[in-house]
Amino acid sequence: MPVVELRQYTLHPGRRDELIALFEREFVESQEAEGMTLIGQFRDLDRPDHFVWLRGFPDMETRLRALRAFYSGPVWQTHRNAANATMIDSDDVLLLKPLDADAGFVLGERAPVGATGTGLGAVVCGVHRLSGPDDALPARFRAELTPRLAVCGLTPAAVLVTDDSPNTFPALPVRAGERVLVWLALAPDQPAADAALARARADPALASILNNALQLMRLQPTARSRLHD
Repeated sequence: MPVVELRQYTLHPGRRDELIALFEREFVESQEAEGMTLIGQFRDLDRPDHFVWLRGFPDMETRLRALRAFYSGPVWQTHRNAANATMIDSDDVLLLKPLDADAGFVLGERAPVGATGTGLGAVVCGVHRLSGPDDALPARFRAELTPRLAVCGLTPAAVLVTDDSPNTFPALPVRAGERVLVWLALAPDQPAADAALARARADPALASILNNALQLMRLQPTARSRLHD
């Protein structure tokens, strides 16, 4: 998926499970029917009123067509008021691309419509500010940091960087004027993920990176997330 959105929604207190139930019943297959790929949906374990999800597109032209079709289509028009009623903010969105051609996602199976509760495994996501196109962090991830995360027990799922393409669907804003690197890694369960993070923080090469992250999220896959261990 050459184009990826990382979307973080701030919700009204206590309404996250309500949104997830609606999302996983109505907004998964209906978005994919328009040409999108639903990569993963997550509860942020450290922010109980945040819903985090990723979707991908084969290119920016498909993104524009797919978003136009979905958000003007019958499924969104029918359920948008119910979805929007759970949200305080839905504009925290990063437009990303894989760091390298082989740095994209390998997705697992998706549970059927009607599945509830939590999904498989655990996901850790780091977001790091880059100073510009010549920042050394992407090269360090290629050569050193991704293998070190794996040794600690965090299996890399993807490494992404900012996509500078203009946002051609301004009805859905994206964060502009900043450059970031985002990585996601998998673990078999949350205790394993927490133990792996502790090992990573004890590694001098990783500790400074983790401690200076813009965000370091512990994410619990939802029942129908395809990104899981």
